[in-house]
Amino acid sequence: MNPMPGYMAWCLAGLLLCAALLLLRRPVARLLQLALRSSVGLAVLALFSQVGGFVGIKLGVNLVNALILGALGAPGFGLLLMLQWVLR
Repeated sequence: MNPMPGYMAWCLAGLLLCAALLLLRRPVARLLQLALRSSVGLAVLALFSQVGGFVGIKLGVNLVNALILGALGAPGFGLLLMLQWVLR
């Protein structure tokens, strides 16, 4: 009953995990950046939904709109406003 093969399997799994993280470092960083920007976009949509009623403009506070704002930024906000105007 030698416990060494179990340790070697865990070491190999740890090395494979480290190699995968090194290979996927940039895509994971981009996904985290998109998630952060989308959360800021969601906050902007929530604030705009409070103020937009006074102006007569309403945008839905949802994940798709937040992702558009996260990916495109201020031009994405204009795009959402134009889409809302066209589809009305």
